[in-house]
Amino acid sequence: MSDRPRAMRQPVSLRLGSAAFLAFWCLIASFPIFWIAVMSFKAPVDAFAANPLDVILGPATRAAGQGLSILDIAAGLAVLYLTVRFAMRWLPGRVAAWSPGGQVWAGWIIGGLAYGVAFVVVFLGVLPVVLGALNPVLGPLGKPVLGLTTVHYHSVWVENEFYRNFLNSLLVTTGVVIVSLTVGTLAGYGLARSGSNLAFWLLIVALVFRALPHSVLVAGYLPVFINSAEWLRPILGDNAPTLYGQPMAVIAVLVSINQPFTIWMLRSFFQNIPAELDEAARVDGCTHFQAFRWVIMPVMWPGVITTGLFSFLLAYNDFLVTSLLLDATNQTMVPAIAGYFNRETTTTDQVEAVAAAVSITAPLFLLVMIFQRQIVSGLTAGAVKG
Repeated sequence: MSDRPRAMRQPVSLRLGSAAFLAFWCLIASFPIFWIAVMSFKAPVDAFAANPLDVILGPATRAAGQGLSILDIAAGLAVLYLTVRFAMRWLPGRVAAWSPGGQVWAGWIIGGLAYGVAFVVVFLGVLPVVLGALNPVLGPLGKPVLGLTTVHYHSVWVENEFYRNFLNSLLVTTGVVIVSLTVGTLAGYGLARSGSNLAFWLLIVALVFRALPHSVLVAGYLPVFINSAEWLRPILGDNAPTLYGQPMAVIAVLVSINQPFTIWMLRSFFQNIPAELDEAARVDGCTHFQAFRWVIMPVMWPGVITTGLFSFLLAYNDFLVTSLLLDATNQTMVPAIAGYFNRETTTTDQVEAVAAAVSITAPLFLLVMIFQRQIVSGLTAGAVKG
């Protein structure tokens, strides 16, 4: 029985209606991702088949000897379940225990990367080898029942060198997150503890510029980067580099676009931390920066991780800035995928484009899965004024 008062309990019809609406909305939102993921593992004949069952079951893919047996499906689901379970229950405790010198942020970076690499090695390396050896001796359990092939992913990542675009995206997003959080935490803390109204209104003006279309802001930065070599030549000589086409240019633009929002969000988190903590640290002999570093920041990690996630998504999903400021050799994943779809293609090329699109969603799912507790607690802390 619920401990809530009878007057506060929702009627059964309202609960069922809310649950049905939520389930329907989740189905609508997740269907495109599910469908392109299914298409990416099929032969082109199955991927673009008119019959949805052919797309799901992949008869042509299975007829070519490429598919999953019952054992493959059971083992794959078991590995995915254990991966999610360990990420939610086991990984946070290990990161907290093994973080070097109490540096939780470093522990999460190292732990998240190691966990992701371990999953890829086990799921895509060890598991197929083990199941490939077991399937021939298991009779009916080892025969393919579901058509599936990873040839499109091999073509995208190895033959088309999509890993270069991934590394470029990793460089840009890492730079944006580090710079945004470093400046944002210091500025947000200063604004939260400052009684000045001038800084508040300056931030309001900055947020107005943040709301402008990115094309307007990029148009202003573009001449600066194109002429950067000429401007730097008096300082660096004839070897002065041009910033146009380099990841540093994109990082600078995305940070300038995102920084007002980052500062505003972190300021709200800092305001929810009692000022008495700062005062107690100052009484114990800490300087302002020591109080910020050793007392306030350990309490702020959920808010920092939540803000960092928004900065990550801005840089990771950006198309306009990266496509305008980066050349072909330094292109990130999102513009590269757009190039897949825009060129004249065969059905095989189109499935490869779908496989590339599915590939960029995997890091997002892994990131949210690892940091889901910190994200939830950070959003809760930011939503409630304490």
